[in-house]
Amino acid sequence: MTTTILIVDDHAGFRAQARALLLAAGYDVVGEAQDGASALEAVRALAPEVVLLDVQLPDTTGFEVARALHQAPEPPAVVLTSSREASDYGGRIEGSGARGFVPKADLSAWALADILEAPA
Repeated sequence: MTTTILIVDDHAGFRAQARALLLAAGYDVVGEAQDGASALEAVRALAPEVVLLDVQLPDTTGFEVARALHQAPEPPAVVLTSSREASDYGGRIEGSGARGFVPKADLSAWALADILEAPA
């Protein structure tokens, strides 16, 4: 079964790179968003199974978006990403409701699958 993904990042270059990588691995990238507000709108419109969500967005943080998505009746799995390491964020990742975190430099289909296949 194909997993549908929404990519949320304010850098178009990263969105394009992530899209190419995930499409090549068989994921279905159903959309992209560049900030928190458009991410929430896109999730309502597209109902992706997974949201790959940058921690640093121009209008809010990925942590806030993840918490908002986690409150939905059928929330998507959220995987946070950043150019920084997970240890830079302390307990904020776990407190956001996200399924996990992958540094942008380590993003791969395998890294994403490992997070998504782990028990929630």
